[in-house]
Amino acid sequence: MRHGKRFNHLGRKSAHRKAMLANMACSLIKHKKIKTTLAKAKALRVYVEPLITKSKNDTTHSRRVVFSYLKQKDAITELFNDISSKVADRPGGYTRIFKLNNRLGDNAQMALIELVDYNEEYTTDKPKRKKSRRTRRKNTNQTSDIDQVKDSNDKEVKETVVETKDSNDKEVKEEVVETKDSKDKEVKKDLKEENPKNKEEKEK
Repeated sequence: MRHGKRFNHLGRKSAHRKAMLANMACSLIKHKKIKTTLAKAKALRVYVEPLITKSKNDTTHSRRVVFSYLKQKDAITELFNDISSKVADRPGGYTRIFKLNNRLGDNAQMALIELVDYNEEYTTDKPKRKKSRRTRRKNTNQTSDIDQVKDSNDKEVKETVVETKDSNDKEVKEEVVETKDSKDKEVKKDLKEENPKNKEEKEK
């Protein structure tokens, strides 16, 4: 009877368990993800996450404390140089566990444990695409079908206004005034030409 069992001993003595977790932690730091049983993955998460938190404070004392657990210089340099800068803004939860299929030999539940910040598919730092909203509100910059005029001259004027409004508003206003003036002059000329003919008809 195992009274006071606070954690999973993993069927090993304490020295064997510590050595195994230290080797698994070094493999996780080097390869960023490893495949193991679900029980070992849960035990490894409790073991390695305090060490990653310790690596955020890059001092000689913290390096010696982490070295007393891992016992590998290559893993410690990788942890304090690369991983600590990667997880600097994360307040915990550095690892993620995915459950896999059972192992064929002994039907053990397998799992994949990985560092969260090194999975490109699940990272949220990707640039977000701006969604274009389609509104049905009336836009005053463009002419609607109701505002279109039957005369061909007026249609040409409105098309030039819509094309040049995005670039310079001043140029648009000048073009509109010029086209309106030319049209008014043409209309006045026609009226002047018709007036003498009307006078002759009235005299007859």
